[in-house]
Amino acid sequence: MTKTKTGRIVTAAVVAATWAGASLAADFSACQVTDTGGIDDNSFNQTAWKGVEDAVSELGVTGRYLESTAETDYEANINSLLGGECDIIITVGFLLGDATKKAAEANPEQMFSIVDFAYDPAIPNVLGQVYATDQAAFLAGYLAAGMTQTGTLGTFGGINIPPVTIFMDGFYRGAQYYNAQNGTSVTVLGWNPDTGEGLFTNNFDSLDDGRAFAQNLYDEGADIVLPVAGPVGLGSAALADELGTDALKIVGVDADLYLTDPEKKHVYLTSITKRMDATVREVIALAQAGDFEGGVLVGTLENGGVDLAPFHDMEDLVPAELKEQVEAIRAGIIDGSIAVDG
Repeated sequence: MTKTKTGRIVTAAVVAATWAGASLAADFSACQVTDTGGIDDNSFNQTAWKGVEDAVSELGVTGRYLESTAETDYEANINSLLGGECDIIITVGFLLGDATKKAAEANPEQMFSIVDFAYDPAIPNVLGQVYATDQAAFLAGYLAAGMTQTGTLGTFGGINIPPVTIFMDGFYRGAQYYNAQNGTSVTVLGWNPDTGEGLFTNNFDSLDDGRAFAQNLYDEGADIVLPVAGPVGLGSAALADELGTDALKIVGVDADLYLTDPEKKHVYLTSITKRMDATVREVIALAQAGDFEGGVLVGTLENGGVDLAPFHDMEDLVPAELKEQVEAIRAGIIDGSIAVDG
Protein backbone atom coordinates (compact mmCIF):
# COMPACT_ATOMS: atom_id res chain seq x y z
CA MET A 1 0.00 0.00 0.00
CA THR A 2 1.06 3.58 -0.64
CA LYS A 3 0.14 6.79 1.13
CA THR A 4 -0.62 9.86 -0.97
CA LYS A 5 0.40 13.39 -0.13
CA THR A 6 -2.97 13.86 1.56
CA GLY A 7 -2.49 10.76 3.68
CA ARG A 8 -5.04 8.57 1.88
CA ILE A 9 -4.04 4.91 1.65
CA VAL A 10 -3.90 3.81 -1.99
CA THR A 11 -3.57 0.16 -2.99
CA ALA A 12 -1.45 -0.95 -5.93
CA ALA A 13 -4.65 -1.62 -7.89
CA VAL A 14 -5.83 1.96 -7.46
CA VAL A 15 -2.43 3.29 -8.51
CA ALA A 16 -2.45 1.01 -11.57
CA ALA A 17 -5.93 2.24 -12.48
CA THR A 18 -4.76 5.83 -12.13
CA TRP A 19 -1.82 5.16 -14.47
CA ALA A 20 -4.06 3.33 -16.95
CA GLY A 21 -6.51 6.24 -16.93
CA ALA A 22 -3.71 8.70 -17.60
CA SER A 23 -2.48 6.62 -20.52
CA LEU A 24 -5.89 6.86 -22.23
CA ALA A 25 -5.78 10.64 -22.33
CA ALA A 26 -5.62 12.23 -25.76
CA ASP A 27 -2.29 13.84 -24.92
CA PHE A 28 0.43 11.86 -23.20
CA SER A 29 3.46 13.79 -22.02
CA ALA A 30 6.97 12.59 -21.23
CA CYS A 31 9.34 14.94 -19.45
CA GLN A 32 13.09 14.48 -18.97
CA VAL A 33 15.44 15.96 -16.39
CA THR A 34 19.12 15.84 -17.40
CA ASP A 35 22.17 15.63 -15.21
CA THR A 36 24.80 18.35 -15.43
CA GLY A 37 26.15 17.10 -18.77
CA GLY A 38 23.26 18.82 -20.53
CA ILE A 39 20.92 17.73 -23.30
CA ASP A 40 23.52 18.08 -26.08
CA ASP A 41 26.38 16.21 -24.42
CA ASN A 42 26.92 13.96 -27.49
CA SER A 43 26.52 11.08 -25.10
CA PHE A 44 24.39 10.19 -22.11
CA ASN A 45 21.62 12.78 -21.86
CA GLN A 46 21.41 13.24 -25.61
CA THR A 47 20.90 9.52 -26.19
CA ALA A 48 18.17 9.36 -23.56
CA TRP A 49 16.49 12.40 -25.11
CA LYS A 50 16.51 10.66 -28.48
CA GLY A 51 14.29 8.04 -26.85
CA VAL A 52 11.80 10.77 -25.98
CA GLU A 53 12.04 12.19 -29.50
CA ASP A 54 11.43 8.73 -30.95
CA ALA A 55 8.34 8.41 -28.75
CA VAL A 56 7.13 11.80 -29.97
CA SER A 57 7.45 10.84 -33.63
CA GLU A 58 6.33 7.21 -33.34
CA LEU A 59 3.82 7.20 -30.48
CA GLY A 60 2.35 10.68 -30.79
CA VAL A 61 3.28 11.80 -27.29
CA THR A 62 4.57 15.23 -26.36
CA GLY A 63 8.02 15.64 -24.86
CA ARG A 64 10.07 18.29 -23.13
CA TYR A 65 13.17 18.51 -20.96
CA LEU A 66 14.79 20.51 -18.21
CA GLU A 67 18.56 20.81 -18.03
CA SER A 68 20.41 20.71 -14.74
CA THR A 69 23.44 22.97 -14.56
CA ALA A 70 24.37 21.93 -11.01
CA GLU A 71 23.50 19.06 -8.69
CA THR A 72 21.40 21.48 -6.64
CA ASP A 73 19.05 21.73 -9.64
CA TYR A 74 17.97 18.08 -9.54
CA GLU A 75 15.28 18.27 -6.89
CA ALA A 76 13.99 21.66 -8.05
CA ASN A 77 13.72 20.54 -11.67
CA ILE A 78 11.86 17.35 -10.76
CA ASN A 79 9.48 19.22 -8.47
CA SER A 80 8.74 21.79 -11.16
CA LEU A 81 7.39 19.00 -13.38
CA LEU A 82 4.93 17.70 -10.80
CA GLY A 83 1.29 18.67 -10.81
CA GLY A 84 -0.14 16.80 -13.77
CA GLU A 85 1.69 18.30 -16.72
CA CYS A 86 3.89 15.24 -17.17
CA ASP A 87 2.41 11.75 -17.34
CA ILE A 88 5.88 10.26 -16.86
CA ILE A 89 8.99 11.99 -15.57
CA ILE A 90 12.31 10.52 -16.73
CA THR A 91 15.43 11.43 -14.81
CA VAL A 92 18.83 10.76 -16.33
CA GLY A 93 21.73 9.52 -14.29
CA PHE A 94 22.87 7.88 -11.10
CA LEU A 95 23.34 11.26 -9.46
CA LEU A 96 19.59 11.93 -9.63
CA GLY A 97 18.85 8.80 -7.60
CA ASP A 98 18.16 10.49 -4.27
CA ALA A 99 16.09 13.33 -5.73
CA THR A 100 14.01 10.92 -7.81
CA LYS A 101 13.37 8.64 -4.84
CA LYS A 102 12.27 11.56 -2.69
CA ALA A 103 9.86 12.87 -5.33
CA ALA A 104 8.49 9.42 -6.17
CA GLU A 105 7.76 8.52 -2.57
CA ALA A 106 6.07 11.86 -1.99
CA ASN A 107 3.98 11.52 -5.18
CA PRO A 108 2.99 7.84 -5.54
CA GLU A 109 0.44 8.65 -8.24
CA GLN A 110 3.15 10.03 -10.54
CA MET A 111 5.02 7.66 -12.89
CA PHE A 112 8.81 8.00 -12.86
CA SER A 113 11.65 6.29 -14.66
CA ILE A 114 15.35 6.79 -13.99
CA VAL A 115 18.16 6.00 -16.39
CA ASP A 116 21.21 4.20 -14.98
CA PHE A 117 19.74 3.53 -11.56
CA ALA A 118 17.45 1.03 -9.85
CA TYR A 119 16.16 0.81 -6.30
CA ASP A 120 16.33 -2.13 -3.93
CA PRO A 121 13.70 -2.56 -2.71
CA ALA A 122 11.84 -1.32 -5.77
CA ILE A 123 9.65 1.78 -5.57
CA PRO A 124 6.21 0.95 -7.06
CA ASN A 125 6.00 4.06 -9.24
CA VAL A 126 9.62 4.08 -10.48
CA LEU A 127 10.97 1.94 -13.32
CA GLY A 128 14.76 1.85 -13.31
CA GLN A 129 16.69 1.50 -16.55
CA VAL A 130 20.06 -0.19 -16.06
CA TYR A 131 22.55 -1.61 -18.49
CA ALA A 132 25.00 -4.50 -18.48
CA THR A 133 27.62 -2.25 -20.06
CA ASP A 134 30.39 -4.45 -18.73
CA GLN A 135 29.31 -7.01 -21.35
CA ALA A 136 29.94 -4.65 -24.27
CA ALA A 137 32.98 -3.12 -22.54
CA PHE A 138 34.46 -6.62 -22.21
CA LEU A 139 34.28 -6.90 -26.01
CA ALA A 140 35.90 -3.46 -26.34
CA GLY A 141 38.71 -4.41 -23.97
CA TYR A 142 39.41 -7.59 -25.91
CA LEU A 143 39.32 -5.66 -29.18
CA ALA A 144 41.62 -2.91 -27.88
CA ALA A 145 44.09 -5.48 -26.54
CA GLY A 146 44.20 -7.03 -29.99
CA MET A 147 44.72 -3.65 -31.66
CA THR A 148 47.29 -1.96 -29.42
CA GLN A 149 50.76 -1.47 -30.86
CA THR A 150 52.36 -0.44 -27.57
CA GLY A 151 50.90 -3.16 -25.37
CA THR A 152 49.34 -0.50 -23.13
CA LEU A 153 45.72 0.66 -22.87
CA GLY A 154 44.32 3.46 -20.73
CA THR A 155 41.02 4.41 -19.17
CA PHE A 156 39.65 7.05 -16.83
CA GLY A 157 36.26 8.00 -15.46
CA GLY A 158 34.30 11.10 -14.61
CA ILE A 159 33.19 10.19 -11.09
CA ASN A 160 33.82 6.97 -9.19
CA ILE A 161 30.25 5.65 -9.30
CA PRO A 162 28.96 2.26 -10.49
CA PRO A 163 27.51 3.40 -13.87
CA VAL A 164 30.99 4.70 -14.72
CA THR A 165 33.18 1.97 -13.25
CA ILE A 166 31.12 -0.83 -14.83
CA PHE A 167 32.53 0.26 -18.21
CA MET A 168 36.05 0.26 -16.79
CA ASP A 169 35.54 -3.15 -15.17
CA GLY A 170 34.50 -4.74 -18.45
CA PHE A 171 37.26 -3.04 -20.44
CA TYR A 172 39.94 -4.16 -18.00
CA ARG A 173 38.68 -7.73 -17.82
CA GLY A 174 38.25 -8.00 -21.57
CA ALA A 175 41.90 -7.06 -22.00
CA GLN A 176 42.90 -9.62 -19.38
CA TYR A 177 40.85 -12.26 -21.19
CA TYR A 178 42.74 -11.40 -24.38
CA ASN A 179 46.00 -11.97 -22.51
CA ALA A 180 44.80 -15.32 -21.19
CA GLN A 181 43.66 -16.49 -24.62
CA ASN A 182 46.65 -15.23 -26.59
CA GLY A 183 49.59 -15.43 -24.20
CA THR A 184 50.15 -11.66 -24.26
CA SER A 185 50.76 -9.13 -21.49
CA VAL A 186 48.73 -6.07 -22.46
CA THR A 187 48.41 -3.71 -19.50
CA VAL A 188 45.53 -1.38 -18.63
CA LEU A 189 46.35 1.91 -16.93
CA GLY A 190 43.81 3.99 -15.01
CA TRP A 191 41.70 1.36 -13.29
CA ASN A 192 41.94 -1.77 -11.17
CA PRO A 193 38.58 -3.45 -10.49
CA ASP A 194 40.02 -5.48 -7.64
CA THR A 195 41.06 -2.43 -5.61
CA GLY A 196 38.50 0.05 -6.97
CA GLU A 197 41.29 2.55 -7.52
CA GLY A 198 41.82 4.53 -10.69
CA LEU A 199 41.80 7.85 -12.50
CA PHE A 200 38.79 10.18 -12.24
CA THR A 201 38.31 13.76 -13.37
CA ASN A 202 35.56 14.25 -10.74
CA ASN A 203 33.37 16.00 -13.30
CA PHE A 204 31.45 15.30 -16.50
CA ASP A 205 31.96 18.58 -18.33
CA SER A 206 35.62 19.66 -18.57
CA LEU A 207 37.05 18.99 -22.02
CA ASP A 208 40.37 20.29 -20.73
CA ASP A 209 40.43 17.46 -18.19
CA GLY A 210 39.62 14.99 -20.95
CA ARG A 211 42.62 16.17 -22.90
CA ALA A 212 44.93 16.23 -19.87
CA PHE A 213 44.01 12.75 -18.62
CA ALA A 214 44.37 11.24 -22.09
CA GLN A 215 47.71 13.03 -22.52
CA ASN A 216 48.99 11.56 -19.26
CA LEU A 217 47.93 8.06 -20.30
CA TYR A 218 49.48 8.54 -23.73
CA ASP A 219 52.71 9.74 -22.11
CA GLU A 220 52.74 6.49 -20.11
CA GLY A 221 52.48 4.44 -23.29
CA ALA A 222 48.75 4.01 -23.93
CA ASP A 223 47.79 4.14 -27.61
CA ILE A 224 44.08 3.37 -27.06
CA VAL A 225 42.12 5.22 -24.35
CA LEU A 226 38.61 4.70 -22.99
CA PRO A 227 37.23 7.88 -21.35
CA VAL A 228 34.06 7.16 -19.34
CA ALA A 229 33.11 10.73 -18.56
CA GLY A 230 30.46 11.99 -20.96
CA PRO A 231 31.48 15.24 -22.70
CA VAL A 232 34.88 15.10 -20.97
CA GLY A 233 35.82 12.40 -23.45
CA LEU A 234 35.49 14.91 -26.30
CA GLY A 235 38.68 16.49 -24.99
CA SER A 236 40.42 13.13 -25.35
CA ALA A 237 39.15 12.87 -28.91
CA ALA A 238 40.57 16.32 -29.67
CA LEU A 239 43.98 15.16 -28.46
CA ALA A 240 43.79 12.02 -30.61
CA ASP A 241 42.89 14.21 -33.59
CA GLU A 242 46.02 16.30 -33.03
CA LEU A 243 48.36 13.37 -32.42
CA GLY A 244 46.93 11.25 -35.24
CA THR A 245 45.24 7.90 -34.91
CA ASP A 246 48.49 6.03 -35.49
CA ALA A 247 49.51 7.41 -32.09
CA LEU A 248 46.20 7.44 -30.20
CA LYS A 249 42.75 5.97 -30.75
CA ILE A 250 39.67 6.51 -28.59
CA VAL A 251 36.90 4.13 -27.52
CA GLY A 252 33.67 6.05 -27.00
CA VAL A 253 30.89 5.38 -24.53
CA ASP A 254 27.09 5.60 -24.37
CA ALA A 255 26.41 6.62 -27.99
CA ASP A 256 28.19 5.82 -31.25
CA LEU A 257 30.52 8.81 -31.07
CA TYR A 258 31.46 8.40 -34.73
CA LEU A 259 27.95 9.71 -35.38
CA THR A 260 27.56 12.17 -32.51
CA ASP A 261 31.05 13.72 -32.70
CA PRO A 262 31.33 14.11 -36.48
CA GLU A 263 34.27 16.54 -36.43
CA LYS A 264 36.46 13.97 -34.67
CA LYS A 265 34.72 10.81 -35.88
CA HIS A 266 37.90 9.36 -37.40
CA VAL A 267 39.57 8.93 -33.98
CA TYR A 268 37.07 6.36 -32.67
CA LEU A 269 38.00 2.69 -32.89
CA THR A 270 34.49 1.86 -31.70
CA SER A 271 32.04 2.92 -28.99
CA ILE A 272 30.46 0.98 -26.15
CA THR A 273 26.85 1.85 -26.80
CA LYS A 274 24.20 1.99 -24.15
CA ARG A 275 20.83 2.06 -25.93
CA MET A 276 19.18 4.50 -23.58
CA ASP A 277 17.11 5.71 -26.52
CA ALA A 278 15.59 2.24 -26.94
CA THR A 279 14.85 1.71 -23.24
CA VAL A 280 13.47 5.24 -22.75
CA ARG A 281 11.13 4.77 -25.71
CA GLU A 282 10.06 1.37 -24.36
CA VAL A 283 9.28 2.82 -20.95
CA ILE A 284 7.20 5.62 -22.49
CA ALA A 285 5.31 3.08 -24.61
CA LEU A 286 4.57 0.95 -21.54
CA ALA A 287 3.35 3.99 -19.62
CA GLN A 288 1.21 5.25 -22.50
CA ALA A 289 -0.39 1.80 -22.90
CA GLY A 290 -1.21 1.52 -19.21
CA ASP A 291 1.30 -1.30 -18.70
CA PHE A 292 3.72 0.61 -16.46
CA GLU A 293 5.13 -1.20 -13.43
CA GLY A 294 7.86 -0.21 -11.02
CA GLY A 295 11.00 -2.29 -10.94
CA VAL A 296 13.92 -2.58 -13.32
CA LEU A 297 14.51 -2.88 -17.05
CA VAL A 298 17.95 -4.29 -17.95
CA GLY A 299 19.70 -3.72 -21.29
CA THR A 300 22.08 -6.54 -22.31
CA LEU A 301 23.98 -7.79 -25.34
CA GLU A 302 21.23 -10.34 -25.85
CA ASN A 303 18.36 -7.84 -26.05
CA GLY A 304 20.36 -5.11 -27.78
CA GLY A 305 20.38 -2.76 -24.81
CA VAL A 306 24.20 -2.60 -24.99
CA ASP A 307 26.55 -3.27 -27.89
CA LEU A 308 29.71 -2.30 -29.73
CA ALA A 309 29.34 0.31 -32.45
CA PRO A 310 30.65 -0.44 -35.95
CA PHE A 311 34.33 0.23 -36.64
CA HIS A 312 33.43 2.73 -39.39
CA ASP A 313 36.63 4.30 -40.78
CA MET A 314 38.77 1.74 -38.94
CA GLU A 315 36.92 -1.27 -40.38
CA ASP A 316 39.86 -2.29 -42.57
CA LEU A 317 42.34 -1.86 -39.72
CA VAL A 318 40.75 -4.56 -37.56
CA PRO A 319 42.03 -8.01 -38.59
CA ALA A 320 39.37 -10.48 -39.71
CA GLU A 321 40.57 -13.00 -37.13
CA LEU A 322 40.14 -10.48 -34.32
CA LYS A 323 36.63 -9.65 -35.53
CA GLU A 324 35.77 -13.36 -35.47
CA GLN A 325 37.14 -13.71 -31.95
CA VAL A 326 35.08 -10.74 -30.74
CA GLU A 327 31.91 -12.25 -32.22
CA ALA A 328 32.67 -15.60 -30.62
CA ILE A 329 33.10 -13.89 -27.26
CA ARG A 330 29.81 -12.07 -27.76
CA ALA A 331 28.10 -15.42 -28.24
CA GLY A 332 29.85 -16.81 -25.18
CA ILE A 333 28.72 -13.90 -23.00
CA ILE A 334 25.14 -14.32 -24.20
CA ASP A 335 25.04 -18.08 -23.59
CA GLY A 336 26.80 -17.71 -20.23
CA SER A 337 29.93 -19.65 -21.09
CA ILE A 338 32.12 -16.53 -20.71
CA ALA A 339 31.83 -14.50 -17.49
CA VAL A 340 32.54 -10.77 -17.64
CA ASP A 341 32.69 -10.22 -13.88
CA GLY A 342 35.99 -11.95 -13.27
